[in-house]
Amino acid sequence: MLTLDEIYKLAIKTGIENDPRDKKTVQKVLVRAKKEFEDLKKEEKEFFDKERLHNPYADSRIYFGDENKKIKKLLAGVDIDTGEMLLAKELGVDAVMSHHPEGIALARIYDVMDLQVDMLADLGVPINVAEALYDIRISELSKSLSGANHYQSIDAARLLKIPFFGVHTPCDNLCYQFLRKEVERKKPEYVSDLLKLIKEIPEYREATKMGAGPMLFAGNPKRRCGKIVFTEITGGTSGSKDIYKWLAGQGVGTIVGMHMSKEFREEAEKYHINVVIAGHMSSDSLGLNLFFDELEKKGIEVITCSGIIRVKRNGKK
Repeated sequence: MLTLDEIYKLAIKTGIENDPRDKKTVQKVLVRAKKEFEDLKKEEKEFFDKERLHNPYADSRIYFGDENKKIKKLLAGVDIDTGEMLLAKELGVDAVMSHHPEGIALARIYDVMDLQVDMLADLGVPINVAEALYDIRISELSKSLSGANHYQSIDAARLLKIPFFGVHTPCDNLCYQFLRKEVERKKPEYVSDLLKLIKEIPEYREATKMGAGPMLFAGNPKRRCGKIVFTEITGGTSGSKDIYKWLAGQGVGTIVGMHMSKEFREEAEKYHINVVIAGHMSSDSLGLNLFFDELEKKGIEVITCSGIIRVKRNGKK
């Protein structure tokens, strides 16, 4: 059994251990946040998000509740709304976990997108190009999120007195590493081989039965994969559509992602990049399941809802 705070710290630790970047690079995120805070004027420090001083994932945090509360039973969903909170009350759980961020974690989700910039730099995209393109995307994203009702679910948790927390990028990091290792181990040559490989993973096999399995969004199944990258699995949310030109220039032949909009797909097609979309709920489920397996080892009962395809790594659903 763990406390709410111990679950939260385990999530952050797991995220760092599975981050596409090395630990030194992740540590720099915390160092920069500390310097930013120290350089603020006294009257400005009130508005600084102090979670950033020890958590490199702005989209994951405790939203409400006593951090020392022992958690025996947890309700978890990809999205948590008032309905799920009422369900949690009915089930008598000790806490609720959301994958997609709420509150300040949603309002500042763009702070996680530096992860994507570093991934692109590792692939050979000039860092100045990656940063410039993502500056534009982050500006657009922050404006689009400004009108959202960020605290609706958190307010429901507060009124019902149910501890509530969210884990986003750390679980997406788990999904990223799992997919990357599977592909590197099996080395698919053709796009059709890659699609078949992904569909063999239990979460994606179940999603296929449900009509939401992996799909080829751009390219041809008869084409060779070339260099396969996973630039659209983790890092907050969709990045910049203008990056595909630069990825093609670095020899990228195939991108594996969770989801992709029409304008992004068309841009990838323009540069002859194959795009395999593994699936959103299924990919989220994969990362979440790996985390839930760790929680269950520590004696926590996890009840899933709201889009999660629960698969334990022992093969049982």
